[in-house]
Amino acid sequence: MFLQSSFQAVRHPGNAALCLSLFLVGLMFQAFPSQAQDQSTETNTPAEVENIEQIVRDYLLRNPEVLVEALTLYEQRRAEAEEQQRLTAVTDRKDELENDPDSPVAGNLEGDVVVVEFFDYRCPYCRRSADTLEAAMKEDGNVRVVFKEFPILGPESVEGAKAALAAAKQGKYEAFHFSLMREPGDMSLAHLRRTAEQVGIDPDQMERDMKSDDINAALRRNYALAEELSIRGTPAFVIGGTLVPGAVNRAEIDRLIAEARAKAS
Repeated sequence: MFLQSSFQAVRHPGNAALCLSLFLVGLMFQAFPSQAQDQSTETNTPAEVENIEQIVRDYLLRNPEVLVEALTLYEQRRAEAEEQQRLTAVTDRKDELENDPDSPVAGNLEGDVVVVEFFDYRCPYCRRSADTLEAAMKEDGNVRVVFKEFPILGPESVEGAKAALAAAKQGKYEAFHFSLMREPGDMSLAHLRRTAEQVGIDPDQMERDMKSDDINAALRRNYALAEELSIRGTPAFVIGGTLVPGAVNRAEIDRLIAEARAKAS
């Protein structure tokens, strides 16, 4: 716990001096426990603190592997804590993940496995996964897919997400979504309007709906949910309660769906 607090301070340059002092004292407690206990009951003078720091510095110079071990242990504990936080968040946010009325849904609406995807239309890995997800959804026949617009690659990504949610208002989300995913990432308004016309959407109505408060609110909820789940990139999937960061191929998504189905039975 002490080492964790010290390393967190490293992330803030203004706390560098404090971090160093805390870290040195922390190592002192590990390296010289009896001395630390004796001195913990009284206030150390500046000279005593300087002497302790010099002892620790000399110890580290003679035994640098201690620092490496401390760093490794910290990273391991940090990763374990983050994974536990993700698992808890997936469980706690299950309803938001699967039943937000503003998140478009495709596939079998009564499917026994729910696949939630966070994505960005300008993300090449998302486009690579789109055909895989569509094929799995259609061929399995018992999968419900929830789409979480998560535009993180700039203003054009945001416009693409807004256009897709506007397409949902005209009942054409799925066609519009997969059309955009098959494109090279052009999210200009002109391209969005052309795509809308190709799939039977009124582009003028779409453009008006893109400015609506409910679409902006839906995106804000997606951002907040992604942060809660520690999702920092796209794509990211939640399949049967399991968070899967990164692109998936057909074999992987089939395996994850099968595991989710087995777990639920």
